[in-house]
Amino acid sequence: MCGIIGYAGSGGDSDTLEVLLHGLGNLEYRGYDSAGVAVANASLSIEKRGGELSELKDALAGNADGFDGSTGIGHTRWSTHGPPTDANAHPHTNAEESVAIVHNGIIENYLELREELSEAGHTFRSDTDTEVVPHLIERERAGGADRETAFREAIGRLEGSYAIAAVYPDCETVFAARHESPLVLGLGSDGNYLASDVPAFIEFTNRVVYLDDGEFAALSPESVTVSDGSGAPIKKSVETIAWDPEDAGKSGYDHYMRKEIAEQPRAIRDCLRGRIEELGGTVTLPELEGLETPSSVQFVACGTSYHAGLYGERLLQRRGIPTQTFIASEYDAARLPVDESTLVVGVTQSGETADTMAALRSANRAGATTLALTNVVESSAARECDHVLYIRSGPEISVAATKSFASQQVSLSLLATALVDSASSAAFPPREYLRELRRLPDHIQSVLDDSRADAVAEEFLDADAYFFIGRGYNAPVALEGALKLKEITYKHAEGFPAGELKHGPLALVTESTPVFALVSSREQAGATIGNIKEVQARDAPVVAVTDDPESVANHTDYVLEIPETHPAVMPIVANVQLQLVAYWLANALDRPIDKPRNLAKSVTVQ
Repeated sequence: MCGIIGYAGSGGDSDTLEVLLHGLGNLEYRGYDSAGVAVANASLSIEKRGGELSELKDALAGNADGFDGSTGIGHTRWSTHGPPTDANAHPHTNAEESVAIVHNGIIENYLELREELSEAGHTFRSDTDTEVVPHLIERERAGGADRETAFREAIGRLEGSYAIAAVYPDCETVFAARHESPLVLGLGSDGNYLASDVPAFIEFTNRVVYLDDGEFAALSPESVTVSDGSGAPIKKSVETIAWDPEDAGKSGYDHYMRKEIAEQPRAIRDCLRGRIEELGGTVTLPELEGLETPSSVQFVACGTSYHAGLYGERLLQRRGIPTQTFIASEYDAARLPVDESTLVVGVTQSGETADTMAALRSANRAGATTLALTNVVESSAARECDHVLYIRSGPEISVAATKSFASQQVSLSLLATALVDSASSAAFPPREYLRELRRLPDHIQSVLDDSRADAVAEEFLDADAYFFIGRGYNAPVALEGALKLKEITYKHAEGFPAGELKHGPLALVTESTPVFALVSSREQAGATIGNIKEVQARDAPVVAVTDDPESVANHTDYVLEIPETHPAVMPIVANVQLQLVAYWLANALDRPIDKPRNLAKSVTVQ
């Protein structure tokens, strides 16, 4: 959600605009509806446009004069305050254009500040909350403050969340600050970078510094300094990112989503590597050393990660640990039984999801032990929680999560096994269960090689709505299947536990409502087949996703087969078929699969 790129370069003035546009292109996956850049030289050269990045590039193609400074900032905006117009696009300036600002997050007291500044004679040209910042800086400058002091004083007036970067005319420094919105610095050989996410500059450098809340940064072509709110310098560690720039490319696929679906066998191998000992039936997670078996577990998450949490909840409950899953925006630890023996797990691909971060902070205040289950090293969640377990899925560019969901499911399987001594568990005999986890990549590869999901998608292209049902471990994947389809096709879809069909949703079932049923040969198959018969009696077509095609062949119109495996592992494999159905349906409808309307990859506002 929104993207920032900044650059202070030593490689030649003509490189700056190219670096900014390239960075914005790499950040398109985050979701946006307008874009803009500002380059500092003797004055500020600014261009911004509502719409896609291509519109900004078209505008610059005929008017790039003046964009030859060595320092600049760029932004892709996801609208919160005001529609996606040229005026509301970032960067924002004061009337004299003596400073330009880009901002991610929400300034909660902007109306109060805007009224204060308007009464002092400042004129505003946009609907955004961000525009108060350059006017605050202008007022500090008019009072005699230098550039850095004016920036700090302005930031000190803000309430809410922000990652902010600023440039001035006749100045080769980019000034930046963060609070509850991600910002990372890149240390390059031909200049220095800042961005809301590493992919913005990964082609130029893999040496990064992560800013923490309340920290300020100043980037020049030759140096980077980080300081606290009082200006005292802070010594930061430099991390080396292991991602290869080519990992963020499409590798010949038409869409990132299709590529990332195909990457799931590799992602799961990376997730499992070094963590399981199949012969002894043990899981080793050194990063969780010292974490004792909790009295209870609470998952907090949003969207796809919430569905992963529901899956993890079932794994832990079957192992005897009381577990609940909460939509993060609804979580308040002060209202719940939470103490030091409670483990609160934040499931978040980016590690920056604002609602999940707020829930984790609530849990920390209540004294709970917190664990981040995340994909991004040194993300906010990773740094603020007591423990972190990385899912190791690699960069995921498409807004619709695919391989990260699979890696979250596998990571939760490992976590549940590590937390509980399952040696005597009939439901999870350790050697069998870990063997099936090890076989997962091969099982998923067989689905990728043999799936008929494209033909099923073509058959139901004109359906009125799509229902997804499953029981037990499969119920969360039914929810995820519906979410994936609605995200990228814009078609109505619902997912729910199979038993809920007769408690309301059955009223909506017609011959134009295909029902996708997840049926496990070893987990309540008979009950789910009963639900299938209920919809068939209403003339609804049924697609079974199953490891036992013979048991459902007489009750369904189509079968999407998966290899037989442990019932707790089956949903990870079955979900791949549902991902492919959603993908091929969206492809046939010519939807913008990687960048669905109104959605963002990393949601950093509440």
